[in-house]
Amino acid sequence: MNAFQIIKIGTKFLKENKISSPILDSEILLSKTLNKTREQILINLEQKIDKKKVLIYKKYLQRRSKNEPLAYILEEKEFWSNKFYVNKNTLIPRPETELLVEKLLKIYKGKKISILDIGTGSGCIIISLLINLKKSVGFGVDISKNAILIAKKNRTKYGLFNRIKFITKSFEKIFNKKFDLIVSNPPYIEKKDIKNLCDDIKRYEPRMALDGGKDGLDLIKKVIYKSKSILKIKGVLALEIGNEQFKKVSKILIDNNFRVKHFIKDYKNNVRCVLANLE
Repeated sequence: MNAFQIIKIGTKFLKENKISSPILDSEILLSKTLNKTREQILINLEQKIDKKKVLIYKKYLQRRSKNEPLAYILEEKEFWSNKFYVNKNTLIPRPETELLVEKLLKIYKGKKISILDIGTGSGCIIISLLINLKKSVGFGVDISKNAILIAKKNRTKYGLFNRIKFITKSFEKIFNKKFDLIVSNPPYIEKKDIKNLCDDIKRYEPRMALDGGKDGLDLIKKVIYKSKSILKIKGVLALEIGNEQFKKVSKILIDNNFRVKHFIKDYKNNVRCVLANLE
């Protein structure tokens, strides 16, 4: 069989399983199978594919047909123009989080700061910041040992071993250290809403990175309370938050001596990130 025939089979199979982008997904999975770019495959659709490769491709198709996210099958996701290793132990980086990174890089361009990333996951936020903030150093914490292993793998990939420490630890157990910037993308989905998420998310992404408790604010509150004691004076807390949480989160921040300095809207005009200074 050639590449054209295989993509056709893959597309039909994914379509039958109600996958929303069957053509694109089948092309991407073939590029993973052959270790070639999608473009290299599309300009040579007549190339013959050996039987072993066809079997590998079909296994990938099976996984995608059950709604497993492409990022987990490919074991990577692009974020801020870099590719990060991900697996089922980490959340898949999202475009909204890139908006937060973009804003922070504008604020801290050329500066030397210390950064704490709470719930670091794959490490994509702090690594993206430190790739660009050459004089700065950082610290990433996560209670998931497996997530920290992924973050360390990404740190090695980008040669940041001397500038980032990753530790399996609850942020609530950090003492005797203060930071210029604390950044966090904590779980913020209300427990009752998790069942309404699409299958790609609720069946595959780590539950503890999604579940924000009864009102979605459990972890956000804890991060805000803890940040009071580990932020330097005039330090910044940068939080990604859920849809329609801006008013509630702003009130919690103000009640805890923070002043909201910036907010960031996503591509649908919803406020999704808040930056606040410790007064």
